[in-house]
Amino acid sequence: MIHLGRPGLLFQRKGILMSFKKFWFCDVLLCLGLPVSQAQESAPSYLEESSAVATDTWGEVPQPGKLFGVIGSTDHCFDDFISPMTNPVYFEDPRTLTEARFIFLNHHIPSALGGQDAQLYAAQLRAALTENLSLVAAKDGYIVSQNPVLDDGFADLALGLKYNLFRDPEAQRLVSAGFSYALPIGSTRALQGRTDGEFHLYLTGGTQIFEEFHWLSATGFRLPSDTPSGNQMWYWSNHIDWQVMGSKWYVFTEANWFHYMSSGDAFPAAVGGLDLFNLGGAGVAGNDIVTGAYGMKYKPVRNIEIGAAYEIPYTSQKDILQNRWTFDLIFRF
Repeated sequence: MIHLGRPGLLFQRKGILMSFKKFWFCDVLLCLGLPVSQAQESAPSYLEESSAVATDTWGEVPQPGKLFGVIGSTDHCFDDFISPMTNPVYFEDPRTLTEARFIFLNHHIPSALGGQDAQLYAAQLRAALTENLSLVAAKDGYIVSQNPVLDDGFADLALGLKYNLFRDPEAQRLVSAGFSYALPIGSTRALQGRTDGEFHLYLTGGTQIFEEFHWLSATGFRLPSDTPSGNQMWYWSNHIDWQVMGSKWYVFTEANWFHYMSSGDAFPAAVGGLDLFNLGGAGVAGNDIVTGAYGMKYKPVRNIEIGAAYEIPYTSQKDILQNRWTFDLIFRF
């Protein structure tokens, strides 16, 4: 989002107050979709009173900039939304964001696959390149395992782009589309890097419901470049949250449907790996796995999120998931 002049380093109390009012007034008009020139012309005359003193110590009005001359700030017109937590690599937030998201998973594997736990330590990065276009690095990290089939090692790396197709700040609705490509550079002992790469195509959207509820939904396809080594998958993920009495606390529930469209020949068991792996499991074509989660998030300020969620399979088929705890910490810019 473009901000029309931030308050400088002022010493006059009146100048600080007037500059701050003008800054936020223009910001609100931009969120309502007014052009920059109209937002400036619409500012009340009393907001112009401090223009002579709204300068920094170098005598210039501070101008908005981009990090490294390329990366812009988060779209703050949807700050009451929170990001989804489960299906963390593929359930993409529809907003244009610049953020660092740190994730910790404790994943319990069914006893039929050896049982025990595996942990994932990961960091996702998103960067707003324009008002509608953003760069997304949604998969990386390091896996630690106590399971006899899975060993420790690095995850694959996925990079992609997301574009905002529809945006209505007044109604609090938006829709985005995106794609990514997973580079097969992970550790094979951690069941990563098993294909020649994987494409991810998706559509994601969100809306506010009444005053304190939000619904996010995303659907997409995972398409490995060499199908026998990986399974093709179609997923649909949903998130509903309640901003508790308009506070900084949120409670939410999520559901994920995973449908295998093809079988592979790289893994002998009838499991595909759900959202963390692509095992190329045999005999999984047509299988449907549904998982559900319940969680809570806290936003101490508008650009920080802290969340926790507990997830279990709803279907009798569990694939690799017995249960999972997910924790995240987001710093948004």
